[in-house]
Parts: sequence; structure tokens; C-alpha cells
Amino acid sequence: MTISLRSPLARFSAFALLSIVLPAGILAVLGYLSLRQWETSSELLFREQAREMASMAAGKVEMMLLRAEDAILARIQSIIASPGFTPDSLQKILSAEPLIRRLYLFDRRGRPLFPAAWTGEDAGVFVGLLAEISQGFWERGGRRHLVAGDQVILAAMLRPPGGAPVLAALSLNPEVLRREILEKTLGSMEGPSIFAVLDHQDRLIYSRERLDQADRIAVAPFGEGLPSWRLALYQPHGMSPREAVRRQITIFTGAFGLLLVVIVAGLVATYRLVRRETEMARLKADFVANVSHDLKTPLALIRMFGETLEMGRVTDEQQRQEYYGVITRESERLSRLIDNVLDFSRIEGGRRKYDMAPTAVEPIVRETVEAFSYPLAQQGFRVEVAVAPDLPEVPLDADAVGQALANLVDNAIKYAGERKSVRVEAAIRDGQLALTVVDEGIGIPLEEQGKIFEKFYRVGRSEIQGRRGSGVGLALVRHIAEAHGGRVTVESRPGEGSRFTLWLPLQPGAPRPGAPAPRVGLPPTEPRPCPGS
Repeated sequence: MTISLRSPLARFSAFALLSIVLPAGILAVLGYLSLRQWETSSELLFREQAREMASMAAGKVEMMLLRAEDAILARIQSIIASPGFTPDSLQKILSAEPLIRRLYLFDRRGRPLFPAAWTGEDAGVFVGLLAEISQGFWERGGRRHLVAGDQVILAAMLRPPGGAPVLAALSLNPEVLRREILEKTLGSMEGPSIFAVLDHQDRLIYSRERLDQADRIAVAPFGEGLPSWRLALYQPHGMSPREAVRRQITIFTGAFGLLLVVIVAGLVATYRLVRRETEMARLKADFVANVSHDLKTPLALIRMFGETLEMGRVTDEQQRQEYYGVITRESERLSRLIDNVLDFSRIEGGRRKYDMAPTAVEPIVRETVEAFSYPLAQQGFRVEVAVAPDLPEVPLDADAVGQALANLVDNAIKYAGERKSVRVEAAIRDGQLALTVVDEGIGIPLEEQGKIFEKFYRVGRSEIQGRRGSGVGLALVRHIAEAHGGRVTVESRPGEGSRFTLWLPLQPGAPRPGAPAPRVGLPPTEPRPCPGS
């Protein structure tokens, strides 16, 4: 739809865009970019400081561990260098140094010097350790830290005076390591930060506090003292500098958003004053699009089945008759659509005329239902027709009333729910002819029941988006009813179906009953949006 710049809505939109929305949008973008840049810079600075803190803590832990290992190795070196060296003296070291879990001495051939035999599952661990020790390590000496299985192993080369080099292998006691090294080093750290030590399999070895309410912000690896282990730095939820920055950004964003809301509210309030001028143009454009879509469907079916029959592809007589029936029914459907459009055009131009004549009611009802027999049967509807006996002839336009009744039946089919049922009734009630169409479809909420008879009215609800309609069907029903001196009413509850009743006087010129059309029926318990055409 093209809107001329001469229209008030277009002029207002252009003015608002250039003078208010565009500057506000530019300001919003610049403010957002500045806040994001500030957040990014603060995040980078904070993470860099956290990494430095984690690295310093890891270095402190490793320094204490190496210091303890130096003292242990010095004691072992002094014992094996003494003239009266015996295995019992090494056993005393194990008792005096709880940090050592296992102690082994090996000669250059890999034979254990202490103890004389492997202990428990240590055999696999230390055999693997010996495989890692190269000949160059035996020559140059030094120490190495290795991870064998779940254990941290210290391998050190000891050289007794005048003797062959001896390989000392020590496994660390994790409980003592946690209590004597990690707790004393990291437990005294001040501040809200939480230090946690993770092993090579990312398992938690030590943490001063619980980590389920904290966020990991930095990780630093240990050096040679604890290979493949890492020190992680956590911050409690809401206490990190990052959260403080985000809170400030939230405050600034909220204040700026409030300003934008005020601007938008003013624009919306002004926009609604001029919106109604173009609303009808939009509805008419939708009407044309919907009618075009509805016309294409029967035309496509007629053409498809007609071409199939023309080319002689159907040899079975029964199937040909079915094709003829489809073409006939789609032609009738197309005629109803065209009649709706033409009648609406005549109504808009004030040219619609009705030919009133005494008419039998039952043929109109049954012919209308029969016209929908194929879609009703195809979609599995349960159909009931109840016409009261001995109905008198009523002065009406048979074509117009049939058209109104067809629109009601078509809506009952189009907006049916899981319970597919249509009941058409004709009876005398309150001194009037009542033509009623009852369905068990999706229903109509109370706030929509007064609008569904307006021309072009369509409800935008998710469950009806695939069910197109022109938006004039119920408007035609109301106009036909009023032209006959009657009215149309609806009683509906969402999810329980709808009951549309076309009230027509039994005598020409009879006064219409009290309430103006349309009269809204029973109020539903929980109003929900629902289609009206």
C-alpha cells in the first residue's frame, strides 16, 4: 500500500522520524556503543588483574612446596651419604615427613634399593616412572615432577660421595599437601576472591569456600612443582567488579531507556490521533489481498480437474463423476465469494436491493447445507439440521438469506476446533424466525463479539493465521438481517464454540425487538481473541 506524503499520517511520520526518532536513535546507538566499550574495557582490565593475582598465588604455593621438597631431599641425601646407612633410617623419614606418601630408591638398572619390594598398586606407577627417566637425566642429575596415574611424583637424582647415583622417587600425600601447603598459603589470602586448586583431571583438590555460588574468572597453571595442576580464581555472585560495572551500566541504560520511553509514549499518543485516517485504506488493501487468495484456490482446483478430464487421463467413470462434482462445488464456492464481494460493493455504494417475497424456509436451509456437503464430509464434520415442522412462509429475499446463512456455515467450518460439529436450526422463537448455526469451534471472546460484524475486521491471533478470510462475511450477514428488519446475535465462549442466530420478522415492516444489532450474548468466563469472519 502506497501512502502519499500529503496525508497527515505520512507528514507526521516524516516529521517525527527526522526531528525526534532519528536523533533519539543516534543518541541511543552512541550511548549503547559507549556503554559496551566501557564494559569491554573494564572486563579486560579485571580479567588481566585476576590472572595476575592467580599467577602470584600459584607461584607462592609452588615456592612453599619446593622449599618443603628441598628439606626432605636434603635429609635423604644426608642419610644415604652416612657410613652407617640402613633402610630403617629411611623409614624414620617417612614417619617424620607426613608430606611423603611413598619413598623409593632405585639404582641405575631400575632395581629397588628401598624398600626391597613394591607396595600395593605402586608397582604400575613407579614402573611407568622409570620408563620416563632418560639416560641423560642419570648423567646430569636434578629433579623432575611427573603425574603418574592420580599421583604427583617427585623424581630426584642423589649422588652419595664416591658412590653410584641413586634415583629417589617420592609421591606426595594429597591430604597433607592440602592441609600444610594449600591451606596455609591460600587460606590466608584476604578479599572476597576464592582460590581453588584443580588437578590434571579438573577435579577440585582445595577450595576455601563452596563454589556453587561463585563464578570462575581466571585460571593460572602451576609450574614444575605441580605439573598439569591449575589454580582457579572465583568470585561470589554479585561481588565481582564485573557485576559492579554491569550494575552501573544497568542504571545508565535504565535512565536512558526511561527517556526513550517518554519520547516513544509521546509519539504513540500523537500517532494514534492521526492513525485512523489510513486505517481504512490498510483494511481495504488487506481485503483485496484476502479475496484474491480466496479466489485463487477454487480457480486452481477447477483448472486442475478440468485439464485432467480434458486430457483424458481419467478412464474410470466413477472417478470422472467425482471430478465433475469437485468442479461443480468449487464453482459454487467461487460464486459465493464473488457474490460476497459484489454485494459488499453494492452495499458500500447504496445500490443493494432486496426482492422480498413469501418464501418457504426449509428449502433455503437444506440447500445451503447441501452446498457445503463435500467440505463437511471431507473434514469429518458431524452435521445436524433441525427445521421446525409447519414453518410459515416468511417475506424475505431467498438469495440474500441463503447467502447470509452460507457465510455463517462457512465460518463454522473455517474456525472449527478439534470437535468438528455444525448444527443448523430453523424455528419460530419470540414471534420471529430464528435461523441458527451452532458450532463447537474455537469460540469468540467477549471483547471481540461487538467488533466481528464490522467490515474488514480481522483478529490477529496465532491459531487463525492460516485461515484467511475477506473480513466482510459477517458484515454482510448483519446488513442482510437489518435490511429484512431483523438482527443477528452471537453467543460464544472461548473453546466451547459459537451460536449465531439470524432473527427475521414474520411480517413485513414488523418492529425489531429491543436491542440494536448486533446483540452480544452470554459473557465467556475467560475472554480470548478469536476470528470474526
